[in-house]
Amino acid sequence: MKDRRRRRRLRSSVAVLLATSLTALVGVGVDDVAATPPPPAPGYAAPEFEVPQPGTYLLPPLGHAADARVLDSSGAELTLHEAFGADIAVLAFIYTSCAEAGGCPLAHFVMRKVAQDVVAREDLRARVRFVSLSFDPGRDTPEEMAKLAGLAPPGANWKFLTTRSEEAIRPILAAYGQSILRERDAAGKLTSQISHVLRVFLIDADKTIRNIYSSAFLHSGTLLADIETLVMERGRTGGGPTGHGDVGAAIDLLANAEHPGLGLPPLPLAEHDHLTAAKVALGRKLFYDRRLSRNGTFSCAMCHVPAQGFTSNEMATAVGIEGRTVRRNAPTLYNVAYAEHFFHDARESRLEQQVWGPLLAFNEMGNPSVGHVVDRIGGHDDYAGLFEAAFDGRGPGMETIGMALAAYERALVSGSSAFDRWRYGGEEAALTPEAKLGFELFTGKGGCAGCHLVGEPYALFTDHGLHDTGIGYRDPRETRDGRPRMQIAPGEFVELHPDAGALPVPGADLGRYEISGDPADRWKFKTPILRNVALTAPYMHDGSLPTLAAVVEYYDGGGRPHDGLDVRVRKLALTTAEKSALVAFLESLTGSNVDALVADALAAPIGDPR
Repeated sequence: MKDRRRRRRLRSSVAVLLATSLTALVGVGVDDVAATPPPPAPGYAAPEFEVPQPGTYLLPPLGHAADARVLDSSGAELTLHEAFGADIAVLAFIYTSCAEAGGCPLAHFVMRKVAQDVVAREDLRARVRFVSLSFDPGRDTPEEMAKLAGLAPPGANWKFLTTRSEEAIRPILAAYGQSILRERDAAGKLTSQISHVLRVFLIDADKTIRNIYSSAFLHSGTLLADIETLVMERGRTGGGPTGHGDVGAAIDLLANAEHPGLGLPPLPLAEHDHLTAAKVALGRKLFYDRRLSRNGTFSCAMCHVPAQGFTSNEMATAVGIEGRTVRRNAPTLYNVAYAEHFFHDARESRLEQQVWGPLLAFNEMGNPSVGHVVDRIGGHDDYAGLFEAAFDGRGPGMETIGMALAAYERALVSGSSAFDRWRYGGEEAALTPEAKLGFELFTGKGGCAGCHLVGEPYALFTDHGLHDTGIGYRDPRETRDGRPRMQIAPGEFVELHPDAGALPVPGADLGRYEISGDPADRWKFKTPILRNVALTAPYMHDGSLPTLAAVVEYYDGGGRPHDGLDVRVRKLALTTAEKSALVAFLESLTGSNVDALVADALAAPIGDPR
């Protein structure tokens, strides 16, 4: 009974507030609301704290503001970024039938007050845009949003937006961490009410989120001070936030996956696992979240570094949490969507399953169990509703976590290299004469295309097979001459004094044999995709070859002869010029969108609330 009375009082107060706000159309201002007892939310009254002076504090970047297709109040389609304009934007997620004083009405009230202040100031009037986006498109048609436009003070730049459907709004809500739940009546029937946590976003000119306000922190005084701080900051730097202005810019990763570019085939997706923007965005968030490791310090991106070819250029083999040594090189994630098997020994056949290997490996991310990872993700508020939005109501679990991470990794496709523009685009000048000679050697005298296949419509530069190239082979009779060496970091050694005595010899990596148990599989490793290979040094499963020139030199010498060596590995007798040409060809395989993918990665928020 008390709850019902309380709800009636709240709705009465909100009705007064909304009715008063709508009377702005006939000239009633916010000051007239002061005579009405304010609903119970801090933003309606004078602040109980001293608002800080603009420019005396910093607003750190909180991630990129996602873009999407939306509808304005006339029904015209535009992008969310277009609605934000070229400078500062204030974005609120609302719905017109909201009756909670601490929800949408509070956002309307505060934004309207700030909009009035902005309009009154010549230095801010043209620099700030207000955006109200409905998350209830079934009821909030463009016509309904047009009615709401009466809240905007004269002269304010305020957009009232909706979307075409529930499906269209879901990825937007997921990208902004806006979780909603439709309420049901006593009979279990859906009502018009939606439970949600108020989130208002302050977004700068670079489409970077600079603050997020909940009902407990949304106040016109602080919002206006934050806007002034951004204006002052941009005046000082001439760009984005100090130290972050040109760090990164998010791109449409789903579009990237759907249009992989010249030289690549359409993405091979199972019918039940189509990519969506929500899945990709969630996977991207997980990929850069250090909280996925056991001690909260290590993310997937710390082995697969975007700026280093989504591998690690500094180390021959990877390093996990607490500096634990991993015996194999971190493979690149570029074009991993086309791989048929995963890990150097091909022990996994689906990317969704592969992601759990690093998550659970003691020397990588160190988690003790699947449940530990699931519970940890489920315990963080910033993941609330994201899985449900991406996977039709399914929450975090072994399958959905794997699918989300795989979705992001599948979006990292990279084609239209100089080679592709030459071979598949007919652009004769795209490839240098030296690189063209290198391609002739690659497919001819060098025999490289025997394993790294080049097709007519496209080229993946792999046969998806496993081969013994001699790199993994160790003769059991081998002895180590000279001074003993100690590994001090993966792939890094120091020579000790001869009196140090013998050190244990690292065990041989038997490759596929460790999975199959078949002696014929000893020292066999997966054929890598060579696209973007110039970015992904060092090379081979153990990172033992530091440069492309060293790789060419190794194969020119015929590898390490032994029983089982692939017959295609043989001495080539290449000239110095031919070796250089092969390297030039391999360098021509770098995709045209590499910089954009790296910038997108750098724009991703790092999942560490500290």
